[in-house]
Amino acid sequence: MAIDRKLLEILCCPVTKHPVVPLSPGQLERVNAAIADGQVRTFDGTVVDTDLSEGLITTNETRIYRVDDQIPIMLEAESIPADQIDGL
Repeated sequence: MAIDRKLLEILCCPVTKHPVVPLSPGQLERVNAAIADGQVRTFDGTVVDTDLSEGLITTNETRIYRVDDQIPIMLEAESIPADQIDGL
C-alpha cells in the first residue's frame, strides 16, 4: 500500500530540506538490485541487506529513505546516499 499523499506533501529530507517523492518502480528495482549485490550502505556505513518494498527519494536525488508499513524512516543515519546506485 502506498504512503498517504497528504503526509507525502509535508515531508522533507531532514538533512537537505528538499521534498521527497516516491521511488519509481524502475528506481526501486535498481536500488534493490544494488542491495542484492551488497553494494549499498546507509549514511552511517551500515550495509543494507533488506530489500525496500517502498522508498522515498529527495527531489535533488541525493538521499533515499526506506518506508516500512507506510511509515517513512526519515533518520539521517538510516538514509541511503543515492550516489551508490547506478542509473538513478
